[in-house]
Amino acid sequence: MRLVLASASPRRAELLEAAGFEFDVDPMDVDERVLPDEAAVLYVDRVARLKAAAAALRHPHRIVVAADTVVLRDEEILGKPRDTVEAHRMLHLLSGRSHEVLTAVAVAARGGLHTHLERTTVWFLPLSETDITWYVGTGEPMDKAGGYAIQGRASRFIPRIDGSYTNVVGLPIAGLARLLEEMSGRATLPRPAGSDVDIPGAGPYPEE
Repeated sequence: MRLVLASASPRRAELLEAAGFEFDVDPMDVDERVLPDEAAVLYVDRVARLKAAAAALRHPHRIVVAADTVVLRDEEILGKPRDTVEAHRMLHLLSGRSHEVLTAVAVAARGGLHTHLERTTVWFLPLSETDITWYVGTGEPMDKAGGYAIQGRASRFIPRIDGSYTNVVGLPIAGLARLLEEMSGRATLPRPAGSDVDIPGAGPYPEE
């Protein structure tokens, strides 16, 4: 059974493909603004659910995967920088200290919707103004939560993480696999590509 990935992120698609999943991409446009006084864990869970629910309406006979990722520094949510000034600010905040990366993964299938929350702690080396200016100038921070890509040039600034690496990239693959397994009630997963996933009580999943 082919999954539906409700995300435009090429990094999430690359992670799914590398893990052996078959899928189609259909990004959902939802309101991702943080609500007043909304905690980070509630925010990522809500947005991931919104994306999965929207995609499930479009693909009622498919298994939908959606996710939302934020960087959390002293309870401040750092999303994608809106411009280079904000990218500079985010990198200054992360310099020389640790922060958390939170990703909520939502899986929707035949009326059911379940989520998994993954946390990873990431340590940054102290960054000079030259480091930050160079990195922002590469353009890499501009579509990344927290303004950096651990799998890219920012890897030179990150000496240590505690937790899932794929979570920091944008999709905790092991957490997603466990969630699919729990929903399917099986001991096996859709791994290699081409395997089916059945959700209890849902019956067969015809291709659209």
